[in-house]
Amino acid sequence: MIRLALALILLLANPLQAQDRRPSHCISLVQNLPGGVYLYRAAFTDPLPDYTVRLRYVAHASFLIRGKGGTTAVTDYTGFLGNTDFVPDVATMNRAHSSHWTALPDPRIPHVLPGWNPDGGPADHHLDLGEMLVRSVSTDIRSWSGGVESGEDGNSIFVFEVAGLCIGHLGHLHHVPTDEQFAALGRLDVVMAPVDGGNTLDLPSMIRVLTRLRASIVIPMHWFGDGTLSVFLAGMQDKFEIDRVGGPDLEVSLRSLPQRPTVMVLQPAYLSDDD
Repeated sequence: MIRLALALILLLANPLQAQDRRPSHCISLVQNLPGGVYLYRAAFTDPLPDYTVRLRYVAHASFLIRGKGGTTAVTDYTGFLGNTDFVPDVATMNRAHSSHWTALPDPRIPHVLPGWNPDGGPADHHLDLGEMLVRSVSTDIRSWSGGVESGEDGNSIFVFEVAGLCIGHLGHLHHVPTDEQFAALGRLDVVMAPVDGGNTLDLPSMIRVLTRLRASIVIPMHWFGDGTLSVFLAGMQDKFEIDRVGGPDLEVSLRSLPQRPTVMVLQPAYLSDDD
């Protein structure tokens, strides 16, 4: 009731802004819900419990996100998912390096969402598939000289809203988001974060970003060996629990979010029809 009352106050205070705002349950006053036990280690095609999402760390910065109804999305899609003919419903891409996109995506994929706008300016995706909503928040891209590419808005953070969860993939983020970008992201329950500390955002800055986002689950990605990963985990352990899951899969729901923000380390594994 309190959340509803606050939402009505905001609506009355600025009705035009409320009418123009795209639907999103993540950009709201809702706080992370406490939870109990999280589940993992299931085949990527297995049925899911109600109100549950399966995450599979495929490789580098690619994750498979699957809802209960079978809607699937792959992040930073490179054209190769493993020994399988699996075709996702959505493929998002970022163009920082060839390990984050492909110029020749599988033509059977219904929705291919580049994190940049070929016509210039920011990408502005808002794809509602019923079970899953996919939207983008534009960010800068690093040039080969180390600066910001002319025109900015070269990459995107993608947010996947499914089963009441808000799942953010930071992509090839190399700068601290602005206040406006943080506001556009909204609440994130789960966030995939690049933690290489060099090609993307430096580790102290990334840790500050993740501390501000305060997601219940942080999944490290874009790391090169245990050395880089260990440095990141050491910087996070004072404010986050550390859980080395040991496999590529994680099942999560609003009810199963950990009570204390937790870094959950998944080991990447390509998809296989033998899973």
